[in-house]
Amino acid sequence: MTDQKKSRRQRLEEFVAQNPKDTFSRYGLALECLREGDKAGAEAQFRTLIEDHADYVPGFQMYAQMLAQEDRREEAKSILTAGIAAATRVGNAHARSEMEGLLAELEAG
Repeated sequence: MTDQKKSRRQRLEEFVAQNPKDTFSRYGLALECLREGDKAGAEAQFRTLIEDHADYVPGFQMYAQMLAQEDRREEAKSILTAGIAAATRVGNAHARSEMEGLLAELEAG
């Protein structure tokens, strides 16, 4: 299959296969899986992302949002707690504030 006929997801999958530690590509693949409705695929990519890159704050944030939307509250809270710690470590106050807000919503409801 030529590169022009490959889907965005296929191209990202190939890039991740060639560069498994590339943070941005794995994050992009997770988002693409999510966009396509492949929650299991997205979850696998988010898990690998945060295991390999404990300070990649967007991974925690989007993974937690996905879990919250699926009513997986306890899992979302756990990911948010880890994400808040990561955001604090790297000095990302904006993301920390957003995750704290989502965590408060999940704890209240």
